[in-house]
Amino acid sequence: MINPVWLQSFCTLVEVGHFTRTAENLHMTQSGVSQHVRKLEEHLGQPLLHRHGKSFSLTSAGDRLYREGQKVILSLTKLEQRVGSDPTHEGIVKVASPGSVGLKLYPYFLAMQTQFPTLVVEYRFAPNKDIEKLIAERKVDIGLMTCLSTMGEVSLTPIAEEALLLITPAGIEQPSWETLIDLGFIDHPDGPHHAGQLLGVNFPEFHNTNQFKRSGFSNQIGLILEPVSMGLGFTVLPSHAVGAFKKQQHIKVHQLPNSVCESLYLGTHTNGIKPNRVATVISEIEKCLKNR
Repeated sequence: MINPVWLQSFCTLVEVGHFTRTAENLHMTQSGVSQHVRKLEEHLGQPLLHRHGKSFSLTSAGDRLYREGQKVILSLTKLEQRVGSDPTHEGIVKVASPGSVGLKLYPYFLAMQTQFPTLVVEYRFAPNKDIEKLIAERKVDIGLMTCLSTMGEVSLTPIAEEALLLITPAGIEQPSWETLIDLGFIDHPDGPHHAGQLLGVNFPEFHNTNQFKRSGFSNQIGLILEPVSMGLGFTVLPSHAVGAFKKQQHIKVHQLPNSVCESLYLGTHTNGIKPNRVATVISEIEKCLKNR
């Protein structure tokens, strides 16, 4: 393989046209430039220059080497620039989170991308267990979770809290236990868990969601409140999912005596190096979640 340092000396010599000035440009001695050219000729087994005293011209092999060598030198220069560059607002950042916080963050990132089009956030909605695995396998740069991890590869930092809320159709002012029984529960993948946390500390009658008739189910975070808005039942959801719902006039959010919040953790790989673009997105997540 051709030594790129020799090739750089040769291409510079051709462009400058003079051994002494080439040596000055490359911060070398003139004999060093001559030695690089000789080593190239020995390596290729053919002359590259016709020497005419202090001047020279290219042989056909020298001309071909120069034309192809320019491309190699340019490619190596660009490679060096790409490796050395670590821009703050350029590149792809992969993020995963549960649905509720995702409904708050994803529009925020879209707005940010209109300002910085070269910074692309690829967003995935997923349950905690999937997010934990994605972080451990380095398939996402950032994962937001609402529970602690059991994997050593996953490093979590508390970043925010999100309130759990009881939501009924708009006409209900003060939901009693009997009201909830009559309405029935609009279930979702985290429904039993969320209801258990919030209703368990506010209604002594509550044991589990099986006490309610199941009035509906959706695994799409943006659709869970649709049947509630139509009067078909009640549910319990994190606040960001409630805040993102467009038909606020058709639902009623109830502040119960005993509030319950879920902790939100920001996760990255334990051994991961954070490029500047990832640090930028982490900073924006913190900023967004503080502006409730």
